[in-house]
Amino acid sequence: MRLLLLLLVAASAVVRSDASANLGGVPGKRLKMQYATGPLLKFQICVSCGYRRVFEEYMRVISQRYPDIRIEGENYLPQPIYRHIASFLSVFKLVLIGLIIVGKDPFAFFGMQAPSIWQWGQENKVYACMMVFFLSNMIENQCMSTGAFEITLNDVPVWSKLESGHLPSMQQLVQILDNEMKLNVHMDSIPHHRS
Repeated sequence: MRLLLLLLVAASAVVRSDASANLGGVPGKRLKMQYATGPLLKFQICVSCGYRRVFEEYMRVISQRYPDIRIEGENYLPQPIYRHIASFLSVFKLVLIGLIIVGKDPFAFFGMQAPSIWQWGQENKVYACMMVFFLSNMIENQCMSTGAFEITLNDVPVWSKLESGHLPSMQQLVQILDNEMKLNVHMDSIPHHRS
């Protein structure tokens, strides 16, 4: 039973870190193109939605086509209430699994009769622990999932999946960047008059 608890705790930590980690795999770390000095192209994406590979492919193509652009990527965090719910469920899951394994009846503490599902869980501890673990992880991941793929160039939004409902194609993104870069070059070449 202790081995099962240790495995579930370790798996929970791995799932939690994958669902809420920034793109670099280390909390707080961002992927950056080092050595670039031009405009900043920033991607804010939903890592738990599987957009990391899309980001990496876009980053590869864009860095080849526009070597002067700095590229950063980070996880687009959900609203604070959903982050708090996911954190609560993560702790509650571990407490519940611990109670199932130890065999303590939390309902007796409140003077209540244990429901039949608790009795089933005591008779089938392995299945009950797995069910709590996977159902909780499913809800946690749903709370942390935003579906976001937001792109800004020098803090000016150029694409939003939350607004458009879909990811930009590589051609769309290159066309947007071409237009923005031409506009920036044109604006820089206009002489500024002093009053």
